[in-house]
Amino acid sequence: MVAIDLGSNTIRFIEFDGEKWGKSFEKIVRTAEGLQETRLIGNKALARIIDAIGEAKENLDFTQPIQAYTTAAMRLADNSVEVLETLAASTGIHFEIIDGEKEAILTLNAVLYRLSLLGLEPSSFVLADIGGGSTELTHYTHNSVETVSLNFGILTLSEAGENTLVEKIQRFKNVVQKSVPNQSATLVLTAGTPTTIAAYLCGMDYTTYEAEKINGYRLYLADCYRVYDELLNMGESERTRYVGVGRENLIIAGILMVTAIYEAMGCEEAIIIDDGLREGIALEYYNLH
Repeated sequence: MVAIDLGSNTIRFIEFDGEKWGKSFEKIVRTAEGLQETRLIGNKALARIIDAIGEAKENLDFTQPIQAYTTAAMRLADNSVEVLETLAASTGIHFEIIDGEKEAILTLNAVLYRLSLLGLEPSSFVLADIGGGSTELTHYTHNSVETVSLNFGILTLSEAGENTLVEKIQRFKNVVQKSVPNQSATLVLTAGTPTTIAAYLCGMDYTTYEAEKINGYRLYLADCYRVYDELLNMGESERTRYVGVGRENLIIAGILMVTAIYEAMGCEEAIIIDDGLREGIALEYYNLH
């Protein structure tokens, strides 16, 4: 089957046969561009999504069953029904909007699956999934799962507004602090920003990225500060080499959100996992079938 995760910034695809992962593909589409101001998914974003699905069809086998979910941007947009109808008509892909809780649980399942394969099974951890339009925090113990979806995302924080980025990050940090009941738990991070930081520290760039080398990586807060300074001092084209086209400016807000989570929890290190919602969608499909 093919699992598709249409996020607020990126669309991600992966093949899975119930045991082995197949080909994968992702593209930055900036679904939530301008959403804060207009409450609408724009025509340019829609065109980028359609183009990305076209590219994915050239790389993956779309004759298999397809499960396609979409998240924060479509939850917030006033025109999401029309946009999804257009996508279905243009591409044949029928997306389902899922709420923040389901998004968090599916991501948690993917992370648990990967942690188990790595032989890493902390008894208690907080999973933070920083997306383009929202951040999901999940507190996991062997007895319970608590999730909260925060309306703070890299794309939405990066866009102009009444408050400065520093003020928005401080507000985000305060909300995280109130949302995490057990600040002694292990911190686990997934999504593009923490994996990009880890890849940079491993000597990889956007084109040489290898998820196998990132899964289980121990990322220290001090290294996050260092990567922030180094990327900030790079020219835009050099920064693009490490973070990908379309993320060269977003990465700055992303790293500030990552460090805010460390600081809010009083953590010095975190475990990085590449697997996220996309893999959770695939695992759910085989659990249901």
